Amino acid sequence: MVKAVCVLSPGSQTSVTGTLTFTQENSGQKTTVSGQVKGLAPGQHGFHIHEFGDYTNGCMSAGSHFNPLGKTHGGPDSSERHAGDLGNITAGDDGVAYVDISDAQIPLIGNNSIIGRSLVVHEKKDDLGQGGDEESKKTGNAGPRVACGVIGIAKDVVPANL
Repeated sequence: MVKAVCVLSPGSQTSVTGTLTFTQENSGQKTTVSGQVKGLAPGQHGFHIHEFGDYTNGCMSAGSHFNPLGKTHGGPDSSERHAGDLGNITAGDDGVAYVDISDAQIPLIGNNSIIGRSLVVHEKKDDLGQGGDEESKKTGNAGPRVACGVIGIAKDVVPANL
């Protein structure tokens, strides 16, 4: 088993925070993402893995969505999607989104490991590539980055085969 963790820091002019845990039992199995994000406006927010674990220019340095296969943006159940397209999380009236996602395209083990990349929460709902414009096929029109964090190896498990 491999575990990773991501502690979200607020983006520019927000107070959004959170902690997410990533778990993958074995190579080839889905990775589970669980935890919570706090300080969001009620409603849906884009939730993506981005290509870089770099914050030299805040959340903007995280780059684009993680997309090792060169596909267009889509939803987590779409055949055409970026590997990092995890859809939306939903915050309740209290501003908290509880996350429990399993996805096969965000491995912690192997060539396309997401360890060292970023998790980004966006201000708006991700339209899952169905917005009918060019930006929809790139970002899902999810808007500004309200929180971000680097995905790192969790303290309680140090994998030998990354």
